[in-house]
Amino acid sequence: MINLLPRNNLSWIDSVSVLITTILFISQIIFGLYFLSYVSQIELLAFFGVCLYVFSGLVFGLLPIYEFKKKGGVEKGKSYIHTTRLVDTGIYSVVRHPQYVTFILWAIAGMFLFQHWIVILLGICIIPLTYIDLAKADEYGIEKFGAAYEFYMKEVPRANFLLGIIKWFRKR
Repeated sequence: MINLLPRNNLSWIDSVSVLITTILFISQIIFGLYFLSYVSQIELLAFFGVCLYVFSGLVFGLLPIYEFKKKGGVEKGKSYIHTTRLVDTGIYSVVRHPQYVTFILWAIAGMFLFQHWIVILLGICIIPLTYIDLAKADEYGIEKFGAAYEFYMKEVPRANFLLGIIKWFRKR
């Protein structure tokens, strides 16, 4: 539900995992592009990596922006992250933090695309650091929306979109 933590409530300690994750993610891409010509790739894995980049970016990266603008009570002229209402429809009925899922899937996609041990190691580090940010985002959701968010947490998985899809189909 909450994509980014509010800037005014972040201490420098809260920002460390976000900063490290961002640096690792950028490093993963830079190393991957640098070593790409030196690695003999399995083309099918590289193709899967590209597909995962595109799929996750479109579904988990862009759909949340649309859903927040449509249902989040965002004031005109403000960023989509400035919601005033809990959004639990669309992609947010499947997973609470779709844009964080994007970062996790992009880390995995980079591993498949670039197929170099450094890129894989960086990707493995990105995933738990992103999960730390997910936990902080849930804390903020409870702070902002209270009991409604706690109920939402029971109904919709944090990042496990496969479980979220199963739950979504069962409700239908």
